[in-house]
Amino acid sequence: MTLVTPELLRRFDVSGPRYTSYPTADRFVEAFTATDYAQALSQRRAGPSALAMPLSLYVHIPFCESLCYYCACNKIITRHHNRAATYLRYLGREIDLHTAQLGLGQAVTQLHLGGGTPTFMSDDELRELMAMLRRSFAMAPGGEYSVEVDPRTVDAQRLRTLADLGFNRISFGVQDFDADVQKAVHRIQPFESVRDLMISAREVGFDSINVDLIYGLPRQTPESFDRTLAQVNELRPDRIALYAYAHLPERFKPQRRILSADLPGAASKVAMLSRSLASFMEAGYVYVGMDHFALPNDALAVAKRQGRLHRNFQGYSTQPDCDLIGLGVSAIGRVGATYSQNAKTMDEYCDLLDHGRLPVTRGLALNRDDLARRAVIMALMCQGQLLYESIELAWLIDFKEYFAAELEALKDLQEKGLVTLDETGIQVTTTGWYFVRAVAMVFDRYLQADRNRAKFSRII
Repeated sequence: MTLVTPELLRRFDVSGPRYTSYPTADRFVEAFTATDYAQALSQRRAGPSALAMPLSLYVHIPFCESLCYYCACNKIITRHHNRAATYLRYLGREIDLHTAQLGLGQAVTQLHLGGGTPTFMSDDELRELMAMLRRSFAMAPGGEYSVEVDPRTVDAQRLRTLADLGFNRISFGVQDFDADVQKAVHRIQPFESVRDLMISAREVGFDSINVDLIYGLPRQTPESFDRTLAQVNELRPDRIALYAYAHLPERFKPQRRILSADLPGAASKVAMLSRSLASFMEAGYVYVGMDHFALPNDALAVAKRQGRLHRNFQGYSTQPDCDLIGLGVSAIGRVGATYSQNAKTMDEYCDLLDHGRLPVTRGLALNRDDLARRAVIMALMCQGQLLYESIELAWLIDFKEYFAAELEALKDLQEKGLVTLDETGIQVTTTGWYFVRAVAMVFDRYLQADRNRAKFSRII
């Protein structure tokens, strides 16, 4: 851990995209319509190897029973569980509109249920959702089928039901085990309850168990977060996602309930991150990249070792780069050289489906420059290296000429020890891997043009 000093962490404590896509979602435009998206779906179906190209599915379940003050997700706070049944009917309509374009039986190798709180739905509703998906798509054996779980909404029996439905990966939202912090963010879940659920999840046989943590929350201190880190290491999840809290109350209304005076200062946040890295490494976790850690035998760590990491809108993945169908309110998809996003409000989402229309309200058709830069950024973010020749052959460009300004900018990062440059390519160093977003940002044409980074989270 001497490679990642507090001084380096402070130096790169800047805002920047997470690059789950390039261009990033803030570049989507309303000029991209449902008609454009339908055309992309039709083109996929007409492709010569459409059935051989697997799909990834994301289903957004927006409901939560209670509000977590830090949350920046698209959500609907309600205790009226009958709303889930109505939503399920509209999801069915959206699925049908997709199969009208794609045809039935497209192979799916990755499914993710996110939210909100997917387990807001009852067991019967989850069964119906999975039945709808299986009627329309072919779920491939050995695929990754994951679900996000609020530990306050499940018990051992519900975990067993999720496993019976075919989910083999599960993610628990923990954030912090400290009672004062939990009270400050309005999310009370004792360590003991999460511990018992993880024991049950292992007994059920989930392939991988993830825990989400957030540092920088109100009332957190480096010392209090040390205790949470120790408890997480005791639980020993297969994967850990460690996120920095981005306080943007002007954009996310729930965050206005958080007192700015309760937030830890920059020095404390850097200390929490530095100590988290040290704690997880000492506990035997592999640093996969950005904010992800995994045990050495977990599929994500294996993919990192073998150079098979990929990125999609859910973060790092072991699944090959493929089209993604986003279903539900605000869901984002990628088909061919396009990105699309559904309506962000329930009223608009349902109204579009009532009129028999795909609920896409914005998106982006990528141009040749976007595609070339995406290839560069994803190579750096996923493999930590780039050979000029691979980009030159794929996009018929002279890399050093096309990216002359970017290579000049990288010299500063080379002096700081984050990358090495030679005649053949770019290599992210061991130290640089902790700051890989800063390396990728150099190739982001949109970001370099406007320098408006305040809307993004911190890169560390």
